[in-house]
Amino acid sequence: MKKNLLFSAAAILFLWLAWVAAYYLVGNDYVLPSFFDAVKECGRLLADAAFWRAFGNTLLRTFLAFLCSFVLGIGLALAAHLQTWVRAFLSPIVSVLRTLPTMAVILMLLLWTSPKVAPVIVTLLVLLPAFYAAALSSLDEVGEEYGDFAQAFHIPAAKRVFRLYTPLAAPAVLSQAGSIFSMGLKITVSGEVLSNTYRSLGGMMQEAKMFLEMPRLMALTLVCLVLGFLLEGLCALIGHVLVRWRR
Repeated sequence: MKKNLLFSAAAILFLWLAWVAAYYLVGNDYVLPSFFDAVKECGRLLADAAFWRAFGNTLLRTFLAFLCSFVLGIGLALAAHLQTWVRAFLSPIVSVLRTLPTMAVILMLLLWTSPKVAPVIVTLLVLLPAFYAAALSSLDEVGEEYGDFAQAFHIPAAKRVFRLYTPLAAPAVLSQAGSIFSMGLKITVSGEVLSNTYRSLGGMMQEAKMFLEMPRLMALTLVCLVLGFLLEGLCALIGHVLVRWRR
């Protein structure tokens, strides 16, 4: 554990040194601001009520898309695990969702919905295949190990789902939830940037780019990075607690 923390700290130090070196090599604050200017701007953002409103809106959109994709992904994976025809039906649909160009989808959604709704839908479409694949893989592993046992004792499908498959597959799915959540944040912010969503982190980034406020843009980027790390850590902690509670 200590060795892993040491390597993680070394990676963060390397990234910081790379930023500092790039700043002096570029020598243009309108292209790449200094680390200290970005940190100062972070402090200004944290004292700004408008930032916290934008932060809350972006986080709410991300959580809504994450929750919907989580429920749909696991539900579809359970159906696909129990019925082979459902798996065959969903396979091409999931493949299409995986290969959809995100920017093109956002542009189309802007014609049909609003800048507030489009980022949520596109994030859901990106996260749904990830949750579906993770849940289906975990359920297949549990089925290979305990499927014969369930059939031998004629356990009903409902009990197999809620008392056998779901509890045993949950740890593997939860272990990937953090990375999926942080990816959802990235997609949501990207959608907000392209949609120029009002009162959002993405909208603030778009505004900073238009007025060439590079320290503000980098500060917002740092906020998203830190938030992504915190979300991954929180999901990992929740998964660890649930696994210990189940045991």
